[in-house]
Amino acid sequence: MRIDIITVLPELLESPFSASIMKRAQDKGLVEIYVHDLKPYGKGNYRHVDDYPYGGSSGMVIMCEPLDNLISELVAQRSYDEIIYLTPDGETLHQQMANELSLTKNLMMICGHYKGIDQRIRDMWVTKEISIGDYVLSGGEFGAIILADAIIRLIPGVLGDETSALSDSFQDNLLAPPVYTRPSDYKGHKVPEILLSGNFPKIEEWLHEQAVQRTKERRPDLLK
Repeated sequence: MRIDIITVLPELLESPFSASIMKRAQDKGLVEIYVHDLKPYGKGNYRHVDDYPYGGSSGMVIMCEPLDNLISELVAQRSYDEIIYLTPDGETLHQQMANELSLTKNLMMICGHYKGIDQRIRDMWVTKEISIGDYVLSGGEFGAIILADAIIRLIPGVLGDETSALSDSFQDNLLAPPVYTRPSDYKGHKVPEILLSGNFPKIEEWLHEQAVQRTKERRPDLLK
């Protein structure tokens, strides 16, 4: 998989993609991540990429021309399964969406900034708009990090245990059950006996019951 990310602040993306699972995925050759700085495509001596919005609203908006030029350059080199704009008014990210995107080959992510991007770029280029929640951040970079991580960890070979991602919360519309590790008794708090029994069919049954119960208590909307 290849992921191209367009941003006005590439330095925000350096650390997350150079550590942990996302770094290992790149080292294994399972994913390529390219961060593209929009500023060199700006206008004038100061490389402006933003301007005041028409209509007298406050804030600044990323302009059409720089974005259009960079997107056109990338699209001329390869086809993209999705061109994604990270925006608070997009479809809220969920596990099924991450599952579907993990099966694609080429993705482009556009990080908004200031008051967002000119609507005409959304009309001309964007094929999917995604929000990571009902709140507003300073820019789309953190949304791109979250989306990329949610996708990359699902690619076969990225996680050490191939089945690990299949037992995550939301994969079957249930929250994950509680998990325990050594010691079996810590300050009087004991691991449930069933998990120590070695009876794996019964353990699976117990884990499913716990997942259903936790979902009923914390996210009953998932059971509808």
